[in-house]
Amino acid sequence: MPYKSGKIIIGVGVVLLGLSACASYQPVLYPNAYYQSVGKMVADQDIRECRQLAESSGAREGSGTAGNTARRTAVGAGAGAASGAVGGAIAGSAGRGAMVGAASGATYGLLSAMFGSGTAQPSSAYTNFVNRCLRDKGYEVTGWQ
Repeated sequence: MPYKSGKIIIGVGVVLLGLSACASYQPVLYPNAYYQSVGKMVADQDIRECRQLAESSGAREGSGTAGNTARRTAVGAGAGAASGAVGGAIAGSAGRGAMVGAASGATYGLLSAMFGSGTAQPSSAYTNFVNRCLRDKGYEVTGWQ
């Protein structure tokens, strides 16, 4: 039985990791003459290059959001484990209750950090750097989303 529970927890983790990859902010480019001449694939490559250049120059994308996500996940796991153990003890299986509670609490903490108030836009230094890099290449950035 523990093997099946482990597979479920790993599966939930993989899904959450995939969701977090979708949560990244991206610059939105205006389809000016330059953008139309190079196309979306080249524009996407230029965005990646500008983002890497920003990071290598010291501008960090996040402003502590990874730490906040980890903290909320850990707090959620702790609270879930405690409440799950109490519920499990009442039902006769404190260990299993704690395991299910920890997994539920961690999932709640992670999701609330990703989709709640813990999800923040990239720092202004980072977006300004990427915007200028793209502007120097010939693009017009209309915003980030």
